[in-house]
Amino acid sequence: MARQSIRKPAVAREESVAEYVYERIKALSISFDLLPGNRINEIELAERLGVSRTPLREGLNRLVSEGFLTATPGKGFFRRPLDAKEIFDLFELRQTIEAAAAPIAIQRASNAAIGQIRDFLEISRADVPSRTIADLVELDESFHEQLMGLTGNDEMLRVLKNVNARIRFVRWIDMENKRATTQGEHIAIIEAIARRDSEEASRLLSGHIEKRIDQITAAIREGYARIYMDKQAKAFGA
Repeated sequence: MARQSIRKPAVAREESVAEYVYERIKALSISFDLLPGNRINEIELAERLGVSRTPLREGLNRLVSEGFLTATPGKGFFRRPLDAKEIFDLFELRQTIEAAAAPIAIQRASNAAIGQIRDFLEISRADVPSRTIADLVELDESFHEQLMGLTGNDEMLRVLKNVNARIRFVRWIDMENKRATTQGEHIAIIEAIARRDSEEASRLLSGHIEKRIDQITAAIREGYARIYMDKQAKAFGA
């Protein structure tokens, strides 16, 4: 008997398309390929992604709920602008949850799990000339998310991942100024956790993440300059 191919249920295919659309629009938002404050052209974006308006709307609405986009009745969806107060609030949230998570991680983490993060740092701290700023930010986020993973609290990790995604563009700017000191700070943090020193781990994490409003404002100003310089360069074929 000839084998019959098994077709995936329509619902599964629809969910797969919706997830693809969500991830693609999220990536465009994080990188500010969708310009801050600009209205999103749904017809153009649907054509660009090769999808219908239904999964596109699902993805857009999901990103509104996660804070990447805004929606105005009768006007459509907009890329959320780079706002210093909002970014400051997100850094403050990140600082608070990571510092608070340290004692929980220390209480619950096995020596083996801590050792795995040490091994990760040995790889991430290597001097690799081909690594871009985006690569360094991704490695940094991975370290902090692995630390949060030691708590075993999936909801805290979910919140941290959302915050990291929403401040990523500003952190690309910041990483250029901090790349020389970041790895040393990471090592000090994981060693404090390995010693089961909750107070020191929380203190180090808090200082490592802390940002003043003037620092964020300066990074945003530089970010806007880069966004529009890149746009002009592309327009002139540079």
